[in-house]
Amino acid sequence: MIRIARRRIHFLLAGLVLLVSVCAHAQVSLIPKPLRATVGDGYFVLDRHSAIVAPGEARAQEIATFAQETIEQETGIALTRGHGSGHGQIELRVDPEVKGEEAYRLRVARDGVVIAASSMRGLFWGVQTLRQLLPVQKAERVEIPAIDIEDAPQFSYRGQMFDVGRHFFPVEFVKKQIDLLSYYKINTFRWHLTEDQGWRIEIKKYPRLTEVGAWRIESDGSRYGGFYTQEQIRDVVEYARLRNIMVIPEIEMPGHSSAALAAYPELSCGKRPIDVPAAFGVMKAGVYCVGYEGTFAFLQDVLDEVVALFPAPYVHIGGDEVPKDSWSDCPSCRQRMRDEHLQDAGELQSYFVKRIQRYLASKGKTLIGWDEILEGGADKSAIVEMWRGDDEARKALLNGNRLISAGPFYLDQPIEAFTLEDVYRTDAFADSIYAEHRERILGAEAPLWTEYITPLNAEAMLYPRLQAFAERLWNADAHDYADFKRRLQQHYRWMNARQIAYGPEGKNLVDYQLSFNAAHTRWRIRAARGFDDIQLHYTTDGSEPAQDSPAFADVLDLHAPAKLKVAPFRNARQVLPTQIVALVDNKALGKPVSYANPPSGRYHGTAGALADGILGSTDFHDGTWVGWQGVDLGATIDLQRPVSFTSIAVNFLQQSGSWILLPRRVTFLASTDGQAWTRLQVERIDADSGDPKTFVRKLEFVSAKPINARFVRVEARKYGELPTGHDGAGGEAWIFADEVVVR
Repeated sequence: MIRIARRRIHFLLAGLVLLVSVCAHAQVSLIPKPLRATVGDGYFVLDRHSAIVAPGEARAQEIATFAQETIEQETGIALTRGHGSGHGQIELRVDPEVKGEEAYRLRVARDGVVIAASSMRGLFWGVQTLRQLLPVQKAERVEIPAIDIEDAPQFSYRGQMFDVGRHFFPVEFVKKQIDLLSYYKINTFRWHLTEDQGWRIEIKKYPRLTEVGAWRIESDGSRYGGFYTQEQIRDVVEYARLRNIMVIPEIEMPGHSSAALAAYPELSCGKRPIDVPAAFGVMKAGVYCVGYEGTFAFLQDVLDEVVALFPAPYVHIGGDEVPKDSWSDCPSCRQRMRDEHLQDAGELQSYFVKRIQRYLASKGKTLIGWDEILEGGADKSAIVEMWRGDDEARKALLNGNRLISAGPFYLDQPIEAFTLEDVYRTDAFADSIYAEHRERILGAEAPLWTEYITPLNAEAMLYPRLQAFAERLWNADAHDYADFKRRLQQHYRWMNARQIAYGPEGKNLVDYQLSFNAAHTRWRIRAARGFDDIQLHYTTDGSEPAQDSPAFADVLDLHAPAKLKVAPFRNARQVLPTQIVALVDNKALGKPVSYANPPSGRYHGTAGALADGILGSTDFHDGTWVGWQGVDLGATIDLQRPVSFTSIAVNFLQQSGSWILLPRRVTFLASTDGQAWTRLQVERIDADSGDPKTFVRKLEFVSAKPINARFVRVEARKYGELPTGHDGAGGEAWIFADEVVVR
């Protein structure tokens, strides 16, 4: 039982200094929870007379320097470097009796602190535990409670995967996250450096990878992107090494490679130029040609430069979500299958993976891939990262592969859907297959995919859920969620002091709901805030909200059309990307809407969504879009009296990767009685299911002369079945419409 030390308060008087007690009115709050910890009597006083002693070997001296620097940053106390054993010092000691590669012992007594380990890795973790015993505020003297800790992790691989392909994150942001991972004893940072939407690592032999592949044109016409130079890569890898973290690169292949193929289209089966896509999803065009020998020469050249930058023994190649249809249509790929006696595209993917695996092995590297690398057969020396469930894990383990579990810990899930408590209570290895093959279970990883995550909200998605993950991987026997939450409170203070924009425990940062009230002729935006102190600043003129812009708490009413922008702020920092809403007035605003076919229960918008004056964004989840799958759209708006108008417009969304396509045909009609209809215009559309871009298409009927009618109607003919070659081939496409504007 950890006892509570008595608070000691020394008031600042002449000749006296402030003494801060780390254990005042609180128990020790360590995350992850050590395997064994006993708090003793008394405390060790840390002040300007304290010294740190370490063995003479280079890594031990690095750890001592790290301890000096971080203790001074957190307490303001500059430790001296001591020599030999003595009273009142922190001693780092190599002790072969401490069993375990990352194990350590920490003893704090009145006369000093001793951190002992048989390895440098364990010694460093002991320093990180000591840091967590320090107070949050600075002082001239600090009390550290007497405590004995014996600790070691239960899994050797404790990782966090950070996707910088979808959204780019500056070096300083990456280093900040490495600091936090290290603080919580997560020992692996997996850097997802290439993706369809961006190539983020400089390859000197192929400069177009970053000249072209690192940049994309967004739906609003802006140019977005960025990349890391090799010098920056080396800097980050070294920064992580000093903090006990291994950095593993992920270079996606053979799929998710549109950015590379935009730079070098000759590496694709089609050999045709493509753009770096701004849309997210599985891109059919983003697959290397396995039949072209130049593909392997290119990838080997790339890997040569990659392995020179990353000393880790592993390289991750992705290998997931590969649209193999392009291989089936490719003569050179079919020839490769004949030459290698391969039966199908699954075996062709296996050929690709095994060939890359052999090349990496020649460089002293072990291949890691997502569980799709099992398709067609995988070499058992590869490490399989599981994301599709226990069945895939079973295949890998029975094949003899080592395993990393990632599927249960995706932190890009909304907080409300995967809460802090959910993470803490997740047992990724509950299935009996894991116990049967425990020696091949390396550990787990918490991925953060960044389709909808930027530097503004990344920390809210990571923390505090990543702290719960860290505890589950270090100490799998820790099951007391109430105790974890108690310890977490002290860490919130620590994170606040370091301006870490962590998120709520069980709610999203902000959820918005928009509606139009015809009776009161006003738009209402209602916000559910994850923290009470979030301030929602807004503008109505299209400018970007700032800290001094008008603010609201939960409800904002607007009585006039506007280009509304809302940005949530907490602790003087914006914590989510700006929400942009276009509000438009027109003759159909607030009028009743009826449908020939009811919309989807998942995508039905608010009541009267096609006449609420709220234009949809390019995100079909934003609550403004109305969707139909497998049926035609027929929407009738009752203007409630004869009205004179000259135009009818409606918006449709296309996002082929999500099976959302423009309709085949759109018809505009008008009626005075709702029975007899006049066809005003028919517009035929040649929708391209292979276009990876996300965009909104406005279709409009315009008359030179005013038309008088009470009813207007928009009909849209469905695209129908998705064609061969599409990722959803054979399934029905969706129609997404948002607003019928009558003027």
